[in-house]
Amino acid sequence: MTELAGARATGVGFSADSVLPALARDWLADGRPVVAATLVGVDGSAPLELGASMVVDGEGRIEGSVTGGCVEGALFEEARGVLAGGPARLLTYGISDGEAVGVGLMCGGTVQVLVAAVDEAARSALLAACAAIEAGEPAAVATLLEGPSAGARLAILPDGVAGTLGVAGLDHAVARDARGLLDQGISGVRRYGAGGEALGADLRVHVRAYQSAPSMIIFGAVDFSVAVARLARQLGYETTICDAREAFASSPRFSAVAEVVVDWPDRHLAGRTLTERDVVLVFTHDPKFDEPALTSALRSGAGYVGALGSRRTHAQRIARLRDAGVVEEDIARIAGPCGLDIGARSPDETAVSVLGEVIAHRARRGGGPLSGADGTIHAERPAAAIA
Repeated sequence: MTELAGARATGVGFSADSVLPALARDWLADGRPVVAATLVGVDGSAPLELGASMVVDGEGRIEGSVTGGCVEGALFEEARGVLAGGPARLLTYGISDGEAVGVGLMCGGTVQVLVAAVDEAARSALLAACAAIEAGEPAAVATLLEGPSAGARLAILPDGVAGTLGVAGLDHAVARDARGLLDQGISGVRRYGAGGEALGADLRVHVRAYQSAPSMIIFGAVDFSVAVARLARQLGYETTICDAREAFASSPRFSAVAEVVVDWPDRHLAGRTLTERDVVLVFTHDPKFDEPALTSALRSGAGYVGALGSRRTHAQRIARLRDAGVVEEDIARIAGPCGLDIGARSPDETAVSVLGEVIAHRARRGGGPLSGADGTIHAERPAAAIA
């Protein structure tokens, strides 16, 4: 069996659908018998994130996906066997495997999928994790990958745990480690002793960390802000539109897509704690707002700082920042004019351009056409050990 133990950072942010598809949550809440196929390991390239699930109920209905269609047909047959009373199965599919050719895994990677029935304890854990994420709280789901209790789940929540892994001592050790992984935004496989000892290697547990959504703060209540905020919410960002001019910010078109704050940029950012996952965009086109917004954004810890405007506008903006004492290293961090060069003109096209650059920055990609790029399409996971 291939062990895929490399930990990796989680993506942007998550909805409860990241844990279970909405209809599958209803099946669990109704007490239906279900089997979940969960993506617990990836080596190389795969279309979906770790933790993606496909759920099959007792009537053969399917919700969700683990690879976007590559192996779902084979997993459905495995799920039917588990529904008929078969044991949990940890399956590996890879481009080099003859079985993978049959099911059409064409992504060039290797995936490991656990197919297991969802018992009452696992049902409780999964629903509790979904509820926490819907409330905007971070959560983690730990899944036991082997042994008589394979498929058991433990939800690690801000105020405790739900479910159980079914091994004395293991819940405590995994919950402690999972909280550390949550702080780092890391998912991966951890090994424990048969009795839950932290230094053992008898049992493998997959821990999927679901972080709270990252922030995107847009300064300037303008048409472009509406377009960007609307699309950013679909990408998992908690969006804020901030403008010191109440007359501009009061339109309901802004509050329909984001939290609206009437304040000066530097004062608003002084009250926020931002991290590498967060984004600050400056759309104000007015020096008395631009400079405070950019200087404060550069000090805030935000991973991406962008400013909209023409090249001439940005050059003038940079000159004023230099005169204000902003060092070249910080100036170089500003994406300006922000966005990818796709010929965008309308607010909606500009939103695609700007958010395309935000995604490329997060993935450390250049943002050019895939047809002219080398290497894998999907971001590589860290190298995994082969057991």
